[in-house]
Amino acid sequence: MKIVAVTACPTGIAHTYMSQEAIERECKKRGHQIKVETQGSMGTENKLSQEEIDAADVVILAIGIGIDGEERFDEKRDNGKVIEANPSLVIKDPGKFVDQAEQL
Repeated sequence: MKIVAVTACPTGIAHTYMSQEAIERECKKRGHQIKVETQGSMGTENKLSQEEIDAADVVILAIGIGIDGEERFDEKRDNGKVIEANPSLVIKDPGKFVDQAEQL
């Protein structure tokens, strides 16, 4: 399964990168392909291309704020392929969100 994600928290520091790490670790453990864009205090890093988004089976948005370029995910959202959650919840239980992704 191909999963792409965006992580962003209000301060753009700890939870942005901790949720990135949690998602990546859980996906790799399960053998899924994962790429995570972070929108944090350092700006946007590891930016997802539209081609990567279109090729993904599911999008996970671990965001606690509005993100730049959210319209890139409109088609996936329209098709019910976007999971949105607070970064702190993703950090606590990344398996829950990967389980949801597998069920979509």
